[in-house]
Amino acid sequence: MIEMKLISKRFGKINPLSIEEYIKFDGYKNLKKAFSMERTAIIEEVQKAYLRGRGGAGFPTAIKMMALAKETNKEKYILCNADEGEPGNFKDRYLMENDPHQVLEGMIIVAYATGGTKGIIYVRGEYQKSISLLKWSIDEAKKKGYLGNKILGSKFNFDIEVRSGAGSYVCGEEFSLIESIEGNPGRTRVKPPFPTQIGVFGKPTLINNVETFSTIPTILEISGAEFAKIGTPTSTGTKLISLSGNVKNKGVFEIPFGVPIRDVIYKLGKGIEKDRKLKMVQLGGACGPIIPEYMLDMIIDFERFEEFESKTGAGAIIVIDERFDLFDILLKIVQFFQHESCGKCTPCREGHIQLANLIKKFVERKATMEDIVSLESLARVIHQTSLCGLGQTSPTAIISSLRYFRDDYIDCVEHSYKG
Repeated sequence: MIEMKLISKRFGKINPLSIEEYIKFDGYKNLKKAFSMERTAIIEEVQKAYLRGRGGAGFPTAIKMMALAKETNKEKYILCNADEGEPGNFKDRYLMENDPHQVLEGMIIVAYATGGTKGIIYVRGEYQKSISLLKWSIDEAKKKGYLGNKILGSKFNFDIEVRSGAGSYVCGEEFSLIESIEGNPGRTRVKPPFPTQIGVFGKPTLINNVETFSTIPTILEISGAEFAKIGTPTSTGTKLISLSGNVKNKGVFEIPFGVPIRDVIYKLGKGIEKDRKLKMVQLGGACGPIIPEYMLDMIIDFERFEEFESKTGAGAIIVIDERFDLFDILLKIVQFFQHESCGKCTPCREGHIQLANLIKKFVERKATMEDIVSLESLARVIHQTSLCGLGQTSPTAIISSLRYFRDDYIDCVEHSYKG
């Protein structure tokens, strides 16, 4: 089975503006179920499911929930990261625009299980439709008693508000996001302390991605043990894939972990446009590895992606055909991260400028063997010494291309000598 629709099961079947249609399609049923359970039992179900964060890092969700539940502060924040600034990713937008109440239901369940008192959804400013839909859905949920004071007649109080960013990529990083919400420039903080200890406005904060929260109701519906049977032992459940680039059928697809990349491209994506030859594929978005065609039989799961010194990212697959030059693409990626760097740490701020200068030499076919050595060394320094996820992952495309497309670099150098 290539597609398995769990969190996308309502896509196209309900009007996202209608809470009544959501309720008819089992909406908020699992919130009611959560209220009949012990709070620790909800976290145990998430733990049994072995749910890992769907925003990129793949951190176990239950660990965050347990950490927040242990905090004794009377104020605790549940923060949904809907910034989605990674080029090539658009699955969170699909979730918010097709099934916004599912996101809210997941947040409310997590808040109930951990003692959360206030929810914030931080949406990138370009997603105006998502912002409008979420605000409308929050108002509708309040009218029906699913948000606000004494939810569903219980003693539990919880509310959610929507905040929007101004288009900064780095605000997808948890501490930069917190700084932005607090009204400060979007720059990361040194860890520890972690957000579950000191987060938004100095209060304990749990941060998860849109897709992660959307998965929580499904786990309660089918049980954590059943959820864990889907996918692979280290990567359970399903994953939303944003498929784009030179494929015939672009879009968002929900697959169980363990499906080969080739199946996503050729069965769901219907193959390469105009049946051209595939040259390379970038996984996870602009910060992900670039791999050659012969690696497409690799399955999609967290463990396999970690072999690239990377993560599964948010699930993007960008298909690139034979018309495109590797170095042109790398230059665009580096220039993007150079522009988006917050400038707080030296490796990221200065390093991307030098990476761009080096890549330009390959684009112009003026590079030397020493430039290959310098490029690899600098990319690894930025990867290992940057403060936040931007600098830690932005050189991944370069590092992976040096590994899998080294002949392209050598051919470029030889062409430079001949020139």
